[in-house]
Amino acid sequence: MGARKTRPVCSAPSPPPQGKATTEGYWFDYEEADRYCDFFAQHLTHVKGEKAGAPLMLEPWEREHLIRPLFGWKRPDGTRRYRTAYIEIPKKNGKSTLGSGIALAVGFCDHEPGAEIYSAAADRDQAAIIFDIGGQMRTASPALAKRSTLFRRSLYIPRWGTVWKVLSSDVRTKHGLNAHVNLFDELHAQPNRELFDALDGAVAARRQPLKIYFTTAGFDRTSICWEMHDYADKILRGVLRDDYFLAVIYAADAKDDWTDPKTWAKANPNLGVSVKLDFLAAACREAQQKPAAQNNFKRLHLNIWTSAETKWLAHGVWDKNAFPADEEALAGRECVGGLDLANSIDIAAFVRVFLRQSVDEPIKVLPTFWIPKDNIRARVLRDRVPYDAWVRDGWIIATEGNVIDFAAIRRDLNALAARTSIREIAFDRWGASKLTTELTEDGFTMIQMGQGYASMSAPMKELYRMLLKRELAHGGHPVLRWMADNVMASMDAAGNIKPDKEKSREKIDGLVALIMAIDRLMRTSGSVYEQQGLRFL
Repeated sequence: MGARKTRPVCSAPSPPPQGKATTEGYWFDYEEADRYCDFFAQHLTHVKGEKAGAPLMLEPWEREHLIRPLFGWKRPDGTRRYRTAYIEIPKKNGKSTLGSGIALAVGFCDHEPGAEIYSAAADRDQAAIIFDIGGQMRTASPALAKRSTLFRRSLYIPRWGTVWKVLSSDVRTKHGLNAHVNLFDELHAQPNRELFDALDGAVAARRQPLKIYFTTAGFDRTSICWEMHDYADKILRGVLRDDYFLAVIYAADAKDDWTDPKTWAKANPNLGVSVKLDFLAAACREAQQKPAAQNNFKRLHLNIWTSAETKWLAHGVWDKNAFPADEEALAGRECVGGLDLANSIDIAAFVRVFLRQSVDEPIKVLPTFWIPKDNIRARVLRDRVPYDAWVRDGWIIATEGNVIDFAAIRRDLNALAARTSIREIAFDRWGASKLTTELTEDGFTMIQMGQGYASMSAPMKELYRMLLKRELAHGGHPVLRWMADNVMASMDAAGNIKPDKEKSREKIDGLVALIMAIDRLMRTSGSVYEQQGLRFL
């Protein structure tokens, strides 16, 4: 079997000799390609970082794989060959600066009467990033500033009646636009294709419109970004042909060694320029310690399309926190709790997390589990999990019947409250109304807690930090250990995480309850934990 063929990073062919045309009639305008490249160096400067104020000299990959083919290749009638450009590169490779330069270049160099240029993204703030950088570039250039007027969210070039605007996320107002150039940033973050479709149709009346999509890899394979990525990838691999579509993808292959600096260089064309080697090395070390961060590293820094979920705990991290947590030793101590009732035929979990009395003391964790007695045998045979042994050894409480006995849970929680002071109990707001009402009547402070990214991300990350620092003491409880090993984490586009019950291979209710308890611990006033300050991964 031959060596695996590497996908090209750019779909543009090599330019033919000066004055020659391809068999299809396409020709390369060397003068025009140079004019647009020169515009960057002559009129634009860096506005951020160590190069701020220096001329914006295009890197070789930007020059040869994007600017020259995009503006140099022409159709037989002299208009631009490429009408769509899909640029997929990892973070920190200068795509915002590049996008700003392109917008200014077409605004000042295209000489298109009444040109409308639009910056769009999943939200207005993201869309404004490219525009704000471009606005600073324009202001730093006396020649560009003299020939244009800058407003808060628009730039006007009077000679050609050209305007560059930032679009809001209100799709209803996008129909009827007459766009010359669309710059779409972070396409992977689009929640649906409504804005994409509205802008896609806005260029229909222009002579040589241009749609440019900048993005980092995502994970949603039902999204418009995956659709575009897949199309671009097939063009790069020669599976499809589209003479009007410029595909540029810098990425590691899924089979590459993601810890190898050679792989980092393959995916990051600006390595050593805007992407620092020590930064990637530090991010890689963190990802090796935290499986939940591996997909984030691969997606954001190697441009590999990953899944939204990943195994949360690295091997051995949980077991390194098996310090003693003794019920009798903790008698009378204050704690907070998390309660996950799952459903009536499943495992219910309550986890207490104790406020520590000194900074040197690990945070003690005591879980309690309940399961319906009548279906234990069937579950052992079906799931091959030793529920019967755990009940026999006292790690799980079996309640009478074939559904969870919430009255028994209520009695047990009141018994626990008689031995330890339970400040608050966080609970999943779904499916627990009767029991939580009864517990409130019993004097418990019950706090509803959502199970989405907004609620779960911070305490889940804090729990992982505590485990890495060996600041937790869970006593090696076998049921909680089993659940910890089952947890899969889902991640959104912003890097927030949450436990994914559907993707997790088995039950994780105890870990969900623990995360909810950690949330209450983080919010508890007057504790030694709070006085230290909160630390996040």
